[in-house]
Amino acid sequence: MTAIRLLPEHIFDGEQWHKDTAVVVFNDTIISLEAPNGEEIAIDGDMVPGFIDVQVNGGGGVLFNATPTESALAQIIKTHSLYGSCGILPTLVTDSVEVMQQAANAVANVIKDKVPGILGVHFEGPHLSVEKKGVHSTDYIRPLTDAEKAIFSRDDLGIKVVTLAPENVSPEDIRFLAEANVKVCLGHSNATFEQTKEALGAGATGFTHLYNAMSPFQSRDPGVVGAALEDQNSWCGLIVDGHHVHPAAAKVAIAAKPTGKIMLVTDAMPPVGTNDESFEFFGASVTRTGDRLNAESGSLAGSCLDMAGAVRNTVNTLDVSVEEALRMAALYPAQFLGIDGTQGKIEAGYKANMVILDKELQITGCWLAGKPVF
Repeated sequence: MTAIRLLPEHIFDGEQWHKDTAVVVFNDTIISLEAPNGEEIAIDGDMVPGFIDVQVNGGGGVLFNATPTESALAQIIKTHSLYGSCGILPTLVTDSVEVMQQAANAVANVIKDKVPGILGVHFEGPHLSVEKKGVHSTDYIRPLTDAEKAIFSRDDLGIKVVTLAPENVSPEDIRFLAEANVKVCLGHSNATFEQTKEALGAGATGFTHLYNAMSPFQSRDPGVVGAALEDQNSWCGLIVDGHHVHPAAAKVAIAAKPTGKIMLVTDAMPPVGTNDESFEFFGASVTRTGDRLNAESGSLAGSCLDMAGAVRNTVNTLDVSVEEALRMAALYPAQFLGIDGTQGKIEAGYKANMVILDKELQITGCWLAGKPVF
């Protein structure tokens, strides 16, 4: 097999732009960036690092909870790669131990088979706050037990993320999870500022969809939001769809956190990549109106956002540069997940995960593990 030489109009490597530069790919790896030699495949558009999304509930008509199988994972990554996501954490919301085990087995199988794009698994729950549950089912919210610990401790799941409410999980258990190579995120929580800081001290490193489903920032009671904004070391996921977070609130978060600690997430649901107007979620219906998803209660129920859309929204509504928005979609999630030595940039030795954008930041091409998606 010979190396492939690609020549886009420009390349953003994750830090700076290049012109008149070829990307040389062999198998699934970038070999070099070098001067053209006339043997390149010319690409219309700009090449940027493949996006990484740490919170993907579904896509292409599939909800991971409803179909916790290898075929569902294949459909989800296929759909999201069309929008530039070259690495995802399929996300299982609060559910039974049996469904958690099925989901873990499916993820383990695709990790074993080295299916491109599936990085691991995100368990969003079930150890959450009932007061801040959002659309999570109260029937399955419960304390952490040995059954869940056994799942979270598995070493065949790739990268593991668990979202929990720190008021309902002890610092000792958070420490246990961190030592089991789980990246602990805090979310769906009504915790106090002090409880949240204690959880960070015990090993939590992230916050799931900042502002949403967490105790708010107030002058004398900073809550989970205040702890997230005040902490300098943790990462915060941000859903920039125009519905979950007001642009002003998003700007405040970006200004408050150190550069690199805000990452874009989609919280994507099955309608992404389809024209579906509704889907079933734990026996109830979720309805799509334009680009907004609502449960029967009226609550937001995830999103139909894709990462390319998140990048565009970040640039167009948050006064963020294109370069920084691209880092928020690729490099910063890679840093959170600890894979920034191989993903999140276009650089020699990195995975050949690349996205082609036009001047309006629309996706016109994508390479996943060195192979063109379209």
